[in-house]
Amino acid sequence: MLVIVGYIVILGAIFGGYAAAGGHLGGLWQPLEVVMIFGGAVGAFVVGNDAKSLKATLKGLPTAFKGSHVNKAMYMDLLALLFEILTKIRKEGLMAIEKDVEDPESSAIFSKYPKIQHDHHVVEFICDYLRLMVSGNMDAFQVENLMDNEIETHHQEGHVAAHCIAKLGDALPAFGIVAAVMGVVHTMESLHLPPSELGVLIGHALVGTFLGILLAYGFVGPLSGVLEAKLEEGTKVFQTIKVTLLASLNGYAPAIAVEFGRKVLYSTERPSFSELEEYVKQAKK
Repeated sequence: MLVIVGYIVILGAIFGGYAAAGGHLGGLWQPLEVVMIFGGAVGAFVVGNDAKSLKATLKGLPTAFKGSHVNKAMYMDLLALLFEILTKIRKEGLMAIEKDVEDPESSAIFSKYPKIQHDHHVVEFICDYLRLMVSGNMDAFQVENLMDNEIETHHQEGHVAAHCIAKLGDALPAFGIVAAVMGVVHTMESLHLPPSELGVLIGHALVGTFLGILLAYGFVGPLSGVLEAKLEEGTKVFQTIKVTLLASLNGYAPAIAVEFGRKVLYSTERPSFSELEEYVKQAKK
């Protein structure tokens, strides 16, 4: 929603200011210029990326227009889920969570927290490392190293879409110049026309530069920043799980392990100790 609002503000400020200064908006309507600029940039984008990057970009781009599911409520569910799992381990042993880990969709614990259960990446991350804990063949240092490598891989994969969109935005001003130069060439071919008509042709040519810069810095470029922010949010979720599980592996009680995870969160999403404690009690009931 904020992306849409931002786009509306951009259009209102630029075109509104232009119209208020006496400019004719009709002169900026150059669909062929848009085709040349955007088509050229998309073509270069396809040439400069492999199929995996193209697929990742097309998959990630729509998420820039969706609200983030990573918020305080989601973290409350995550920490409460981890607390219940670790409490069950402490009371009944590691083998007690084997069924929950193998089939989280039908798990009584996971089903209490639909915000987490519906995020298959988070569920898979939790279950994979709980499964390693059940196996009992790895120490905390090995698990931590494996978690770090997996989180880094996830971050690199998520960065592909943001990087590709940023490169697409960088290409748009250059293609705007190409469109403008082609407009100037067309104008030079038409020097036999009267000055009033030549002025129109020159104006059309300059629109190419304007559109290239506007599309790059007003529309496409900011999307890479949005995708980067969403990637950082997702990485923070995995880091929270990592810290909590490692604290448990190192022998801390479930309440303390969850506190380790809570302290990792950004202040804007971090619940207070008493908030989380009360939420866990309500969830258990």
